[in-house]
Amino acid sequence: MIYAEILAGGKGTRMGNTALPKQFLNLGGMPIIIQTTSKFLLQPFFSGILIVVPNQWMRYTSDLFKKFFSEDELRKISIVKGGNNRNQTLMNGVDFIENNFGLNDEDIIVTHDAVRPFVSSKIIEENVKAAKKYGAADTVITATDTIVEGNLANDLIKSIPDRKKMYQGQTPQTFNIKKLKSGYAKLSEDQKSILTDAAKIFLLTDTSSVKMVEGESINFKITKIFDLKMAELLVGER
Repeated sequence: MIYAEILAGGKGTRMGNTALPKQFLNLGGMPIIIQTTSKFLLQPFFSGILIVVPNQWMRYTSDLFKKFFSEDELRKISIVKGGNNRNQTLMNGVDFIENNFGLNDEDIIVTHDAVRPFVSSKIIEENVKAAKKYGAADTVITATDTIVEGNLANDLIKSIPDRKKMYQGQTPQTFNIKKLKSGYAKLSEDQKSILTDAAKIFLLTDTSSVKMVEGESINFKITKIFDLKMAELLVGER
């Protein structure tokens, strides 16, 4: 089985003083989370789509989805309680799948930020293909700016890596579910506390190779007001 997990557990503090978390803000006449979920509903190979949100926003999310999606579409969607951080939120989705549908060796989960509404079918399809072959896939784009590594203790540059070898991470990130669970279980509590990227689970535990999938610059994350304004311009052009 192939599942999608839309990660909508964030509060969007970098967006500023907004009445709603950023995933619920309007973009082109509908909430960002609706725009993003629609891209996954277009893919016929998903057995289920999990929307993982903070507990206090679960009912709001459920009511919102009923306004925008048909009964047939809603049958494919599950609203799942998120965790205290991104990793717990991700694994809550995995636990939901195991508890409600069971797990098979070949099951795949495609995880995606709720606030990346411009993801293409091509990226999603290539993620699934790569995860089936390698066990894990991460969407990346080449770094266009020079990457500088700094020392926070003294605000001095520590190194400037070769830009040709640097990439910027996006989502989707796609995993064989059993390998993801196995890798996460091997992490120490200290490793879990500083983990900021799910693909790193596989690198830290040597659970599987992680295949890079070429992303697209338009698949950006709406984090700040500037990003939202850019997204509105793109929706207007379309």
